[in-house]
Amino acid sequence: MKNVAFVFPGQATQYVGMGEELATKYKEAAEVYEMANDITGTDIRKLCFEGPEEELVKTENSQPTIHTTSLAILKVVEKYGFRGGVTAGFSLGQYSALVYAGALKYEDTVKLVKIRGRLMQDAVPMGLGKMCWITGLSREEVLQIVEDSKHLGHIEPSNFNCPGQYIVAGYNAPVEYAQKLALERGAKGADFLKVSGPFHTRLLYDAGVKLREELEKIEVGNPQIGYVDNVLGDYFQTGKHDLKELLKEHVYKAVMWEDSMNSMLEAGVDTFIELGSKNILTNLNIRCAEEKKKQVRCFNVRDIETLENFLRAMENDK
Repeated sequence: MKNVAFVFPGQATQYVGMGEELATKYKEAAEVYEMANDITGTDIRKLCFEGPEEELVKTENSQPTIHTTSLAILKVVEKYGFRGGVTAGFSLGQYSALVYAGALKYEDTVKLVKIRGRLMQDAVPMGLGKMCWITGLSREEVLQIVEDSKHLGHIEPSNFNCPGQYIVAGYNAPVEYAQKLALERGAKGADFLKVSGPFHTRLLYDAGVKLREELEKIEVGNPQIGYVDNVLGDYFQTGKHDLKELLKEHVYKAVMWEDSMNSMLEAGVDTFIELGSKNILTNLNIRCAEEKKKQVRCFNVRDIETLENFLRAMENDK
């Protein structure tokens, strides 16, 4: 189904109890958690279902737990015969998308994303950098704020989420200055994210290089269905793009989700199914579609209730 996209969320979507309902009812989901435990030697299942939260939120734990939960949800949706002809993931979610697209194996990625989390967490000493979300300003206005803050140190845009919602990141002083500028220039809101570092900026370049070394140790193929990449903000093209290089660059380059959505909308995708523990992407997707005046349907499947809502909606199509 070329008009259907399976999309996968990134960090900050974890919560204690995620995936438990589906794993209790569906053996397909339970088996993914069992596999995660066997492969990593860590009780991923317990972290997801029971926490504690202070362990779950650590980057090196949140990445494999979110990744595992997304793929457990995917197995349940696939059980009912649904397939997407296109896939994309927000930051960390790229790894789930690439497993779905057949370019990566879950057995490799559940270990890889834990390493990725640790590399990102350790890249900049705690307390030296931060990220700030800004809403209610245009992309051009946010880019100008970044330029006007650079005299205080390194800062750059790190996330293009949807029209009117962007994130800037870098060292503390310029990011704090950017937050003040944003509010002075009419932003609806601007505040700091509760994260351990300035992710998706050049400050994480070394982490990207180290991740590239890890990618050399696993089998990386080409996507077997349409795959939209965060760095490109567009469809991956076999023969033109190097997936390992893009995954390396993505650690220190911006998340181009708004651009990715626009590429899918322009290609005729009209149904977006978010497979993940919260509905953050679904809200972004709706906003992107509204901006382009496109009629789309957006679903999030994360528990029994949302699964049943999704199944009912699909049944009505028949």
